[in-house]
Amino acid sequence: MGALHTAFLLGTGVFWAAAYALIIRAGLRERTFGMPVVAFATNMSWEFMFAFVRPQAGVMQVVNIVWFCFDLAIAYTVVRFGRAEFPYLPERLFLPALVAVLLLAYLGMNFASEQFDRGEGAITAFGSNVAMSAMFLGMLAARRGLRGQSLGIALTKLVGTACASLTLLTDPDAVPRHETALMHYFYVACLVLDVAYAYAVYAVRRHDAQRRHADEAGRAGTGTTLGAGLPVHGLDG
Repeated sequence: MGALHTAFLLGTGVFWAAAYALIIRAGLRERTFGMPVVAFATNMSWEFMFAFVRPQAGVMQVVNIVWFCFDLAIAYTVVRFGRAEFPYLPERLFLPALVAVLLLAYLGMNFASEQFDRGEGAITAFGSNVAMSAMFLGMLAARRGLRGQSLGIALTKLVGTACASLTLLTDPDAVPRHETALMHYFYVACLVLDVAYAYAVYAVRRHDAQRRHADEAGRAGTGTTLGAGLPVHGLDG
C-alpha cells in the first residue's frame, strides 16, 4: 500500500506538471490563456498557500513549489493576453479585476481550509478541482473551439487528478475526515468531469478535422467537376 501511495503521489506531480507545461505552451502559441481565469486564481492561491504559508511535509512541498512556478508562467499568459478575451471590460479595469479575483480566491481558500480541513489542503484541493473541471468545459463551450486547449492538456489533467484521488485512497496514514462521503463525491465528480472534457475536446478536434477534409475535398471536386462538365463532341459524334 505504501509503494502504491508513493507511485500515485509521484504520478500526481508529474502529470499535473505536464498539464501545466502544455497549458503554457498552448497559451503562448495561440496568444491566449489555457486555464479559465477563476480556476487559475483558485489554483494559484492553493499552491502558494501550501508551498509557502502552510508548507506540506516531504515531497509535496517540493511539488507545490514546482507547480507554483508553473502558475507564474500561466499568470504571464493571463496578464499578457487576457484583455483580448474580455472585450466588454474596459482595458483599465482588467488588472484591478484580476487582482480582486486573486485576493478573493486566496481568502476563500484560506477560510475554507481552516473551517473544513483544519488548515490542511485536501478538501479545498478537490473542491477547487471539481470547479476547475467544470470551468474547462465551460471555456471549451464559450470559445466554440480548441483555442488554447488540446487533447494533451485534457488527458494529463485527467490522469493527474485521478492519481491525486488514488494518493489519498491509498494513504496508509489517511485521517478520518478524508474518508467522508464528500471526499468520495469529489473523487467521482472530478473523474466524470475530466472524462467529459477529454471526450469533448476529442469530439471538437475530430469535427474540425472532418470539416477541413470536407473543405479540401470540395475545392478539389470543384476543379474536377469544371473539367468534367466541358462538352466532348469529338468523342460522342
